[in-house]
Amino acid sequence: MLEPGLLSYSNGLQMQEAAVADLLAGTAGERLILLEHEPVYTIGRLRDQSSLRDPSRLPHPVVETNRGGQATYHGPGQLVGYPILDLRLRGQDLHAHLRMLEDVLIETCRHFDVEAGRREGLTGVWVEDRKLASIGVGVKKWISMHGFAINITRESLSGFFTITPCGIDGVTMTCVSQEAGKQISVASFADALCELFPALRKNG
Repeated sequence: MLEPGLLSYSNGLQMQEAAVADLLAGTAGERLILLEHEPVYTIGRLRDQSSLRDPSRLPHPVVETNRGGQATYHGPGQLVGYPILDLRLRGQDLHAHLRMLEDVLIETCRHFDVEAGRREGLTGVWVEDRKLASIGVGVKKWISMHGFAINITRESLSGFFTITPCGIDGVTMTCVSQEAGKQISVASFADALCELFPALRKNG
């Protein structure tokens, strides 16, 4: 279920850390946190942060975080998903975890008549050469953190103009509504994704 309102990135991180601690302690099960963030740029802890271009000129705050990957933008109109999953039960395979996230996003896009897919050598979800979703994950004692961000409405796109998204020069960002040719809400996409997410189907 989609969390209400816009959450700060720090609040989202606190939710993840609490869910990871509960899962490790055995006091709660796996869960999928779905939300929209207040406008923010995030980047992994990397030496090369050139994908931010000129951080002093960015219109929103920048947060360095413990996921993999270069700069991305989060904001209204974008669905962010943080799957808190026990990868010890899934072969401790980060590659398989990334592919699972791509698969469920691609399947959910098809629910809205958007033919999304992968691009060879690049993580994420694409429609032809246009990028629809970014994926960056982290783990703590083999419990997954971070996850995916998929652009749903056109409002989600403007924040990408001032960075090099995921460090890929010349990439065009797109959104589900644009590719579907009709307005799709973040909440409706979140509901459809929950129906298709493997861990939720297994636990349901």
